[in-house]
Amino acid sequence: MSGKAYLIGAGPGRPDLITVRGLNLLRQADVVLYDWLVAPQLVAQARPNAIQVFVGKAHDRHKLEQDTITDLLVEYVRAGHHVARLKGGDPSVFGHVAEEAQALAAAGLEFEIVPGVSSALAAPAYAGIPVTSRGYSTAFAVVTGHEAPGKADSNTEWNALAHIPTLIVLMGLHRVDLVCTTLIAAGRAASTPAAVISRATTREQRVVRATLADLPAALHAANLPTPAILIIGEVVGLGAALEWFVPSLVEEGFEAFEQIEQREL
Repeated sequence: MSGKAYLIGAGPGRPDLITVRGLNLLRQADVVLYDWLVAPQLVAQARPNAIQVFVGKAHDRHKLEQDTITDLLVEYVRAGHHVARLKGGDPSVFGHVAEEAQALAAAGLEFEIVPGVSSALAAPAYAGIPVTSRGYSTAFAVVTGHEAPGKADSNTEWNALAHIPTLIVLMGLHRVDLVCTTLIAAGRAASTPAAVISRATTREQRVVRATLADLPAALHAANLPTPAILIIGEVVGLGAALEWFVPSLVEEGFEAFEQIEQREL
């Protein structure tokens, strides 16, 4: 008999930000395929005899390519295993969940998408920045920075995004200069408050705040590590007064990509 795949959002970093359902399914799984940005404390919740496979991807390196990960997922489910596919954040927010679910559906295999807490919302919250606030912002948009402004085959409307009250850019750390200059050219005020939040919800969290025009220089000076998100809008100005999170009081952080790879050998 075929098994079932659970495409689970593991949350933004802190292990206790996974949903109760996600944690229960992880603990019952026969196989765990997990990404880089999944807390090691969560992976440790798997059954002792569960097969654990690291399939992480970082900015400059991939353990496995996405097609290979998808094929592996289908293979395990077809063999009768219950598979926890652990993804950082929410699986439906730039998490390749559509590709994996489509492959499972095409193979006639069962699957369930288990929502998670996206870093798009969690990172600003942990920096004291509400993405909406009456009088400041009545709308927000989330966009990937992986598809750079000006890219020939881009379908991202940066001119329209420049006028969204709160704009959240995921996976854009290495393109902050281009994102900021593009938004200013599209009409966003250069004085708009902006921030980059690195390794949110963990002991390594750092926040750099500046105006949209000054953010690239401030970011280069800070040399923040990935993962990081960019948030732009008047709500960023609330962060200084509402900042509540003390990273030093948290034990959990992201493991180095190389460390996970070494453990897998």
